[in-house]
Amino acid sequence: MTDIAIAWDTATGQGDWSFEAGDLAVDSGLRSAVLVSLFTDRRAAEDFVPTDGTSDRRGWWGDTYEADQIGSRLWQYERAKKADGTALLRQVRDSCSEALAWLVEDGVAAKVDVTAAWLNRTTIGLGITISEPDGKLSTFNFSWAWSGI
Repeated sequence: MTDIAIAWDTATGQGDWSFEAGDLAVDSGLRSAVLVSLFTDRRAAEDFVPTDGTSDRRGWWGDTYEADQIGSRLWQYERAKKADGTALLRQVRDSCSEALAWLVEDGVAAKVDVTAAWLNRTTIGLGITISEPDGKLSTFNFSWAWSGI
């Protein structure tokens, strides 16, 4: 399985299509799927109150009409208070698991394991291990800058 390669810019926290020799680059479709699943904003639940003072629930407009949503709710923790760092890690892990659950539901993966740990005072490390149906293991590691108070 191949897909358009996504180049991730750690400085901006954004991804974009990658090009090689004037053409779209390709990579493992699984890597692209993980990047889109984790780092695209999933629409917030109706009862969510944004911490930035707006009423923006983000997300892709097309998710309004679909039961299955794209992306993760990681964006909801950008300004979360670190009063209970363990609870925040659990919430981040659960959001990542929710965002990647479709891989198992659609038969792309047999199992998805997610870990979250503090790397320092402002950065959460994410470890994703995907067991593919053929037994192959794929591991992805990301760090997520937490800007909470």
